[in-house]
Amino acid sequence: MAPDDFRCSFASLADGEPMVGTAPTEQAYVFVESPGPWGHDAVAENRLPQDVREHLQRLDLKVFVIRRHTPSKGAGTRVFHARRSASGFEVRTAHLADPADLLALDLAAPGDDLVPHDGPLWLVCTNSKRDRCCALAGRPVVRALEERWPEDTWEVSHLGGHRFAATMMALPSGWVLGRLDDSTALASAEALLRGDVPVQWCRGRAGLTGAEQVHELHVLGGGSPDARVVAEPGPVRRQSCGDLKEKSTTTYRVLPG
Repeated sequence: MAPDDFRCSFASLADGEPMVGTAPTEQAYVFVESPGPWGHDAVAENRLPQDVREHLQRLDLKVFVIRRHTPSKGAGTRVFHARRSASGFEVRTAHLADPADLLALDLAAPGDDLVPHDGPLWLVCTNSKRDRCCALAGRPVVRALEERWPEDTWEVSHLGGHRFAATMMALPSGWVLGRLDDSTALASAEALLRGDVPVQWCRGRAGLTGAEQVHELHVLGGGSPDARVVAEPGPVRRQSCGDLKEKSTTTYRVLPG
């Protein structure tokens, strides 16, 4: 296959690459609304004011930019902060009149300037400048979710794991899903709202290590909670449409406890 024809998600699926254990592992996340186009490094390359972009890059937190698939008619900038809790994530939010107001927020330890957010967030990776599979697979998923949950659905810059596109983070549960299409995304979202876990489409729960993610899904799939998970070097593979470089991967083996 010529480099220009390569699709990382097609190659990963054809190879039968496991996606369990590949969710982000950070304990806290910040999502900042930034309408319009994004560059390859979306946090640095967007239409937010320069001082705001520089501030976001200095934060000791994992930062994403988000936007509506259908542009909102309302003014202002939405900000969400999600921190790992015992049951998933605690999500807080603010609606800023001006993006420059973000400079005054304490995002490391949010206080009363961010209020608890009720309801789900469906965050679907769509950044075409980072990887074409995210855009091609992600945008139909966003459109389907937006029709059902217009206020809860966002495009997000870079969740990682392009080769599992379309990929989505669901909050407050923290489940990260992959290889979605519009139908499976809707069914998965409905399952999560019922308190069920769509194990078939789960990469893992954010905020856990890869091995912990694998163990949790192993148990949810009916496996023994006494099982042990061992991380091992996986095959070297090209992981993105936008990067010719081959990189190492990690695989996980479940052993009896």
